[in-house]
Amino acid sequence: MADCSLDLPGSSNPPSHLGLLRSWDHRRVPPCPALQGTPLSATLSLVMSQCCRKIKDTVQKLASDHKDIHSSVSRVGKAIDRNFDSEICGVVSDAVWDAREQQQQILQMAIVEHLYQQGMLSVAEELCQESTLNVDLDFKQPFLELNRILEALHEQDLGPALEWAVSHRQRLLELNSSLEFKLHRLHFIRLLAGGPAKQLEALSYARHFQPFARLHQREIQVMMGSLVYLRLGLEKSPYCHLLDSSHWAEICETFTRDACSLLGLSVESPLSVSFASGCVALPVLMNIKAVIEQRQCTGVWNHKDELPIEIELGMKCWYHSVFACPILRQQTSDSNPPIKLICGHVISRDALNKLINGGKLKCPYCPMEQNPADGKRIIF
Repeated sequence: MADCSLDLPGSSNPPSHLGLLRSWDHRRVPPCPALQGTPLSATLSLVMSQCCRKIKDTVQKLASDHKDIHSSVSRVGKAIDRNFDSEICGVVSDAVWDAREQQQQILQMAIVEHLYQQGMLSVAEELCQESTLNVDLDFKQPFLELNRILEALHEQDLGPALEWAVSHRQRLLELNSSLEFKLHRLHFIRLLAGGPAKQLEALSYARHFQPFARLHQREIQVMMGSLVYLRLGLEKSPYCHLLDSSHWAEICETFTRDACSLLGLSVESPLSVSFASGCVALPVLMNIKAVIEQRQCTGVWNHKDELPIEIELGMKCWYHSVFACPILRQQTSDSNPPIKLICGHVISRDALNKLINGGKLKCPYCPMEQNPADGKRIIF
């Protein structure tokens, strides 16, 4: 039988480690200095034995639970290491950051433009002050006007938007925009929501639809037909869809799109587009980086303005036409523009220079020989 001392409550000695319980003989109570010479009753012996057994079971359960928790925590760490790469700077060429001050200023300007476009004017002003970035008032003015009108639309105030649309009517018509008509329609619907008391005012306001009758005849007929049910309530009529609150969200989107197009701004800020594109491209670039390092061919990717492979970002990120040389399989650029040959085939200038033999050029797609100087640059 193993010998162990068991300190009673109030004893000055610290308790023994619970691991010693495994060597106890629970059939008998261990000797204790405080109880030397004092026989224990059968009941006390049974209680002590049960307590020791419960302590041992508790220790074993705690050890088992701790093992399960430790296993789960260790899996979390492995998952983080597997899904997050702490070193992503390797996917960017070091030459990109050669002109650090200029790059920093471009980045700060992109952040400021994003803040202005999102309506966070005070944050943008604070950033300009802290970064000593000088932003002209002419640059800020379109964003200030855009956000002022959008705030009014969010509060269901059509006045500023209608005033802006009327003052830019001709340019909006050149863009085939229906913004002004949609604003007048929404104002007419608000009058309809006022019930029979607003019927005469609605009929009077309908005269604003006259310039749009040719292009929006069907929609105007629907609004005029809704007047029949005005006394009965549009909510229970076939025209209840006119009162849908989604019209306000739609007019905000229409105004933002047409106003940005008119002012020469993008609907989404360059910063948000770059960030979204980077999120799509980063996993692919990380895989390429791993393959290049594994095969020890780092020289493949050494151009700061060119990626080693083409990455599909989706139709949302298509802004202009892109031509890739069918010979060199490279995307053309200002320094390597596309050249149209006399036969009609198009190749890059670098490919043309490599195909010149004896002052003559033979088209790689047809047998026509021609003078390289006869090729004409194409601008998409």
